[in-house]
Amino acid sequence: MSARIAELADWACDVRPGDADLELARRSLVDTVAVTLAAVDDPVAGFTAGSDAALRWAAVGHVLDFDDVHLPSTSHVSVVCTAATLACGGGAREYLAAAGVMARLGAALGWEHYRSGWHATCTAGAPAAAVAAGLSLGLDAGRLARAMALAVPAAGGVQRAFGTAAKSLQVGFAAAAGVRAAHLAAAGASADPAALDLWFDLVGGSGEVQLAGPLVPEGLAIKLHPCCYALQRPISAARALPPVPVEEVTRLRVRTPAAALQPLIHDRPRTGLEGKFSLQYAVATALLDGFPGAASFTDAAVTRPAAQRLVGCVEVDAPAGGTGILDGDVLIVREHADGTSDEARLDVPDGHPLRPPTEEDLARKVTDCVGADRAAQVLALDWPGAAALLHRTLPPG
Repeated sequence: MSARIAELADWACDVRPGDADLELARRSLVDTVAVTLAAVDDPVAGFTAGSDAALRWAAVGHVLDFDDVHLPSTSHVSVVCTAATLACGGGAREYLAAAGVMARLGAALGWEHYRSGWHATCTAGAPAAAVAAGLSLGLDAGRLARAMALAVPAAGGVQRAFGTAAKSLQVGFAAAAGVRAAHLAAAGASADPAALDLWFDLVGGSGEVQLAGPLVPEGLAIKLHPCCYALQRPISAARALPPVPVEEVTRLRVRTPAAALQPLIHDRPRTGLEGKFSLQYAVATALLDGFPGAASFTDAAVTRPAAQRLVGCVEVDAPAGGTGILDGDVLIVREHADGTSDEARLDVPDGHPLRPPTEEDLARKVTDCVGADRAAQVLALDWPGAAALLHRTLPPG
């Protein structure tokens, strides 16, 4: 069933999570808090000092590009919806309703919206954050629809920000806009919910909002490496190649559909942030580091001579077309100084909903993010505990 966007407010108010939904919310909370805590020393944490909770927590939570992804909408659902929910005292139900709205709205905006250069995490994120905040504040469906409409002026964000602090900051702006809109609606501010449909058309939305299906259709993908999701597959493929001394590698040929490269705008990265959006560097770091982690995406790691040499060895063949960052598959052919070669091909990386992370995978990621001494605490967090922890660690202004 398709619907006008404002009807998402009615849908959100009626959300009744089942056990599987609550488990998704638990995993999303743990994953999001872990990657947020991992970034407390990032410059973005300093830039956002004194900002509202939702802006600060979402921006810091996204800066490592280690947070989960909803693939049909090409958006980072949890970092927006978790920050807005926690900032307003909500819990699993409010998060799940907002995540469902964001997933449906982002999927309806469609691939052409993303391919045109919009950052769907922000465009779909601002109205979804209004849902998270509005439900947490106790708004009924009418006021929730007004809150979503009040978030429309901030429902923007562009991919040209990728590789800079602006990417995570604009995610923070979207989360904060939703919280602000919910408070305004709670105070009685008027807005026309029809503005949502007009905005949808103006930003090139190409699909229909589908209300049927699971709360979060097709689930959420968990990243195992702290970089753009479009790099998870080539990293996994490169890791599948047999061990060979990197100095013997003379050429790396990568073939994947053009759609899979949409957010990968840095062919010759010089900073850690640029490396998170570079296909060439992803292959290089996988060969050099085995299992790329946070240390693989620092400025020093990206500019090390061995990495820059391998970056220069990468040749990309990207046939035109595709409708998503996991369209088709990726093929990596590695050639060696002795004239031999080997190859690896992959369609779905680990952490994808079709290859979901195990509890051991999640525990390893949390430990990598916060250290062994704090991992058990984060893995056991509930929603009030998560809010209290973030308030202590990243206090809002």
